[in-house]
Amino acid sequence: MNTTDAKRVLETALICAPQPLSVRELGTLFDMEVSADTLKTLLADLQLEWTGRGVELVQVATGWRFQSRPELRPYLDRLHPEKPPRYSRAAMETLAIIAYRQPVTRGDMEDIRGVTINSLIIKQLEDRGWIEVIGHRETVGRPALFATTRQFLDDLGLASLDQLPPLDGSEVQESALDRLDFESLANSLPSDAPDVDAPESDLLVVADPPATDPISPPSDPQLLEPSTQEDHDPGSNSPQPD
Repeated sequence: MNTTDAKRVLETALICAPQPLSVRELGTLFDMEVSADTLKTLLADLQLEWTGRGVELVQVATGWRFQSRPELRPYLDRLHPEKPPRYSRAAMETLAIIAYRQPVTRGDMEDIRGVTINSLIIKQLEDRGWIEVIGHRETVGRPALFATTRQFLDDLGLASLDQLPPLDGSEVQESALDRLDFESLANSLPSDAPDVDAPESDLLVVADPPATDPISPPSDPQLLEPSTQEDHDPGSNSPQPD
């Protein structure tokens, strides 16, 4: 098979795939007769060929995918206008801390935020597939250690944690919240997703959710200010221990 035909096969498979495809999965298209290095070269060529079009080929954590360019989202949104989802500021702050300080315990997160974290926030992030328990710290109580997942990177349009915006200082709560692309994450969640109980002033309202490409990163990140109020658990009046 010549290079042109091989790229056509890759292009077709990636356009038709419902999720990103890894290099190993793409290799099965050719009965593993094409090396991984050759596949990566062909994928790089395809990226160049799609430059300037409304759709781009990108590499994310779980593989390669085609997605619409962020600047075209306002036009695509008109096909399926939806009510923007709402997220608690506490959930976004907690996610940012995990992303930049992982692995961390719930106690670590509470020390950084300065408030008790609602147990429902952790569950919401786990249910969405953005965080997971990767172990336990060998200390009193053996608290769970949380880290972000590949799904989290996919939803941000990133291939690895190294591509997260760098921090200028050591203060995660002040720097990470301004740099992490929360709008992209918020846009990737279904519009009917339940909210974590939080005061009206503690909710992030994300406008213009995409229709055809819900996980492509927007051009301007949503800026947040650190939360100053305690997260209340509707099912309990006392904070949950680590």
